Amino acid sequence: MHTTPTTPEVRVPRLVGLMAMDAREAAKSHGLSLTAPDRPDFGLVVVDYVVRQYPQPGTPVPRDSTVAVWFDFGEGEGGGGVREPRMPRPPSGDGHRALDEPGDPYAMVSSA
Repeated sequence: MHTTPTTPEVRVPRLVGLMAMDAREAAKSHGLSLTAPDRPDFGLVVVDYVVRQYPQPGTPVPRDSTVAVWFDFGEGEGGGGVREPRMPRPPSGDGHRALDEPGDPYAMVSSA
């Protein structure tokens, strides 16, 4: 069992990428508590992953402080951006690329 240090100030651990249950344990081992503004049922969340936290890792805070974590990206954050359909659409056709007729690129030039 990990014992909580007794210093008055602690550094916030990196919680991003941890599952909810692991993030709670990491915070507890540093003498911190967690809150999740996007999850009213935070106490029941187990396997969802933390995608953002405040304060940032390494920030010194008083012992017994609360660190906020989020499990969903906010509006305009993360994700892969806009997907299909793309504009302009590719030209319709039979799917074959239109190429010039084959010919000799090095045709002999006659000198007359």
